[in-house]
Amino acid sequence: MKYILVTGGVISGIGKGVIASSIGTLLKSCGIRVTSIKIDPYINIDAGTFSPYEHGEVYVLDDGGEVDLDLGNYERFLDVTLHRDNNITTGKIYQHVINKERRGDYLGKTVQVVPHITDAIQEWVERVARISVDGHGSDLEPEVCIVELGGTIGDIEGMPFVEAFRQFQFRVKRENFCNVHVSLVPAPQATGEQKTKPTQNSVRELRGLGLSPDLIMARSQAPLTSGVKSKISNFCHVAPEQVIGIHDVSSIYRVPLILEEENLLEFFMERLHLSIPSPRPRKFIAKWRDLADRHDRLHREVSIALVGKYTGFEDSYASVLKALKHSALACNHKLILKYIEASDLESDTQENDPVKYHEAWQNLCSSNGVLVPGGFGSRGSEGMVMAANWARKTNKPYLGVCLGLQCAVIEFARNILGWKDADSTEFKPSTAHPVVIEMPEHNPGQMGGTMRLGLRRTVFKTESSILRKLYGNPEFVEERHRHRYEVNPTVVPDLENHGLKFVGHDVDGERMEIMELQDHPYFVAVQYHPEYLSRPLKPSPPFLGLILASCGKLQNFVARGCRVSPRSAFIESDVSEDEEVSSLMDQASVKSDSP
Repeated sequence: MKYILVTGGVISGIGKGVIASSIGTLLKSCGIRVTSIKIDPYINIDAGTFSPYEHGEVYVLDDGGEVDLDLGNYERFLDVTLHRDNNITTGKIYQHVINKERRGDYLGKTVQVVPHITDAIQEWVERVARISVDGHGSDLEPEVCIVELGGTIGDIEGMPFVEAFRQFQFRVKRENFCNVHVSLVPAPQATGEQKTKPTQNSVRELRGLGLSPDLIMARSQAPLTSGVKSKISNFCHVAPEQVIGIHDVSSIYRVPLILEEENLLEFFMERLHLSIPSPRPRKFIAKWRDLADRHDRLHREVSIALVGKYTGFEDSYASVLKALKHSALACNHKLILKYIEASDLESDTQENDPVKYHEAWQNLCSSNGVLVPGGFGSRGSEGMVMAANWARKTNKPYLGVCLGLQCAVIEFARNILGWKDADSTEFKPSTAHPVVIEMPEHNPGQMGGTMRLGLRRTVFKTESSILRKLYGNPEFVEERHRHRYEVNPTVVPDLENHGLKFVGHDVDGERMEIMELQDHPYFVAVQYHPEYLSRPLKPSPPFLGLILASCGKLQNFVARGCRVSPRSAFIESDVSEDEEVSSLMDQASVKSDSP
């Protein structure tokens, strides 16, 4: 087993996750099996109880693990299926050690950070690195494990992990361990000169803690000059070819291409004694290059209004944004995403801040489609209901995800069934018409890990479902869930009798999973979170349907039987728009593995 540790310096949020994912993408393009581990030094057991404003969205895995959003980057880039143990936190490690102490496993010894906490970290990494992540029942052990250490070098909470890896490099031997350090090279606006001192200080601190970087990834706005590379090399004790400049690019799809141009594969072959076939397979990286080029050539636009509760922080909807971009790319359109704070659509805002109110409605009304994503709590719920009402009445394409489904049901019950006080018991426990109720087996007294989580099966109940056609007409689909409330099954007959059809149920037929409105171009909502399984070359069908409908392509695409074209994924400009979408759907049916 080979280990690549990715550390960061100077500032957090520097791009360690994208760089770690890109390294994995390059290795996987050569047929090497890759897994990833993300270390978060906070004391929380997992990310499940975080506000989205803390660390961004909570990403959900197949096994129900609520983890850091960087694991979403790993899954999207590498097309792997990770597990809850691929996300290590200080809380998990201490809980594990304390449980062992309570059982008497340490035989009365004093339990300390060194060696007990550091040993637990090393053992966890070694154990998880050997777990297959290929999915589909595969038990093939990974060959390379990429470990990202969150935060920055020098943070107090990260010290036990740094010490653990200082020991770990000797435990697994030098030829099996490599350290990639990501640092910042700022260029002050006053001078425009790229400054290396922050990187020098960061590397000095890292070396003082016992780790020496094998590669320095220097993040900058513009490409690094040769003089700056030479200076970093001289002062950070690495060869010039071990300084890799990663400048800001048009899309993250370009990062693996930059690393390939810097001959990173050759470095890893020599440093980690990797067996990479020669000549190297080129098909996978060629697809990645085509994807990046296609992204940069987009001219036609499609605008989507995202009506949510956490729009002040873009990472709150990281997977939703990626799923929309994947689908827009498949439709050969550039995504214009309009973030609308749901509470800005409500009457209270009209009274207190009329300018903000009218701006919000202007953004909603000028969009080609509407998306209401998941969330918790009553704040902004009435604004989401209003957005669903507007999309239904104006025949605008609408996609509701989790809470977005529940708000659409509330809106329909109020305005079509005439139940003016219809609501969710989450928002109004005393409502006379509880159309959305709490699931009885999920106890709100214990918040962490008590929701309906992970991959679950949804069974289609009709062949006429638009979403079933977009999925390729299967009997069922399996998607990831994260919710505590559901549509009240006792009101379903009333809703369906008036045209709101629940075309997908859980395997027991008790929970409503997919909703579609009759006689509407695209008014679809799902209880699950399809954004978690969207991939750059395999867009999520619910999101693809929203973009297709918003572009005016859905009707023709469905009329063709959602037929996929045998042609390549990326089509020249003289090919019809329908063929472009069909070609991308063809690519989605094939896993993007290297030959």
